[in-house]
Amino acid sequence: MSSLQRTMLKGKLPPTIPGGRIGRADSFKKSRIRDYKPGMWNEFFAEKEDIVVDDQRTFRIYRTKQPEKPGPVLLLLHGGGYSALTWAHFCSEVTSMIHCQCLSIDLRGHGDSKVDDEDDLSADTLAKDIGDLILKLYPEEVPQMYVVGHSMGGAIAVHFAHMALVPNLIGITVIDVVEGTAMEALASMQSFLRSRPKYFQSIPNAIEWCIRSGQVRNVDSAKVSMPGQIINCTTNKLATNDLPLPDEVLEEAHHTSMFPNPFSISEDEEVSPPGDETPETSSDNSAGADFKKPITTKSATEAAKNYTWRIDLSKSEKYWVGWFSGLSEKFLNLRLPKQLLLASIDGLDRTLTVGQMQGRFQMQVLARCGHAVHEDRPHEVAEVISGYLIRNRFAEAAGEFRCHMPSC
Repeated sequence: MSSLQRTMLKGKLPPTIPGGRIGRADSFKKSRIRDYKPGMWNEFFAEKEDIVVDDQRTFRIYRTKQPEKPGPVLLLLHGGGYSALTWAHFCSEVTSMIHCQCLSIDLRGHGDSKVDDEDDLSADTLAKDIGDLILKLYPEEVPQMYVVGHSMGGAIAVHFAHMALVPNLIGITVIDVVEGTAMEALASMQSFLRSRPKYFQSIPNAIEWCIRSGQVRNVDSAKVSMPGQIINCTTNKLATNDLPLPDEVLEEAHHTSMFPNPFSISEDEEVSPPGDETPETSSDNSAGADFKKPITTKSATEAAKNYTWRIDLSKSEKYWVGWFSGLSEKFLNLRLPKQLLLASIDGLDRTLTVGQMQGRFQMQVLARCGHAVHEDRPHEVAEVISGYLIRNRFAEAAGEFRCHMPSC
């Protein structure tokens, strides 16, 4: 073979991998390491405050800074089991697109809110809590307010708007909650709640579960929202009060997992054939002597009950039907601009399908996301809501944001 032919053939070959063995175990480790360090609330909000409504009710709120130009207040209501921090990334995105202020609250029985009767989660009680809180925050004049609710919070947002508890409500966006599909899902809700782990060893461990279980698909969102959903078993305080975590806790969590998959073979445990060891791999083995094995035994798991859920959602079962019953009709009958965001087009029930065909509300479907749409795709949700507010002349664009028509 001539040198010319050899050069031409080499040019058609894929590039060679530089130095070292192909498929070394440590290369898999480095590529698969994920950071579950929890995020802080003040990275996304300007202030947090505990608002005392009366002797029986104190609600935790988070607010972004005041907009440079006049704009509405976005009242954000989280879903069942979540907290106000579920809106963290959305708030950061939407305030960069339009002039507005975000007001995110911990509903009764959730987050850092404290009430005498945390078990009363009826739709009327939750809606009245929100109305009383808004009037307490703005005793003289309620500013223009646009309400956004996710899941249970979306249902409560509709009840809140339907009851007309505060003035100056200018519109509503409901995220991934429809009466028909919600009522069908209630039958399997208890099974879903039983499938969740009851305890977590650490906050990073809870964040890891949140991602691996698919509850949230955006790891950056989970880092902020998950600490607002669990409490310290010793202090009985929300996990956010333990932040920031010491370096030694983060280091231990980095090497520990309570969720090994018994049906998988870890690539990290790749073994070289006899006699194939190199000085480099030998040093890797010696360095791995300090590696801490994941918790796999039942006794070890029992000993790791450091955090548990803030609210036992299974006890609220008697209120589930009241949250969603008649929701579609109430939503359509609101004399407000209305928007519905869904994770799937299959989520519409018959009432809303007819209403959508009649043009009674705007609908937007965001693909490639789970139930927590605003956490999985905060930028896209912020774009849709910002565009809707601009088209209705409720807000002005900030920076270089350009409003696009739906489905464009």
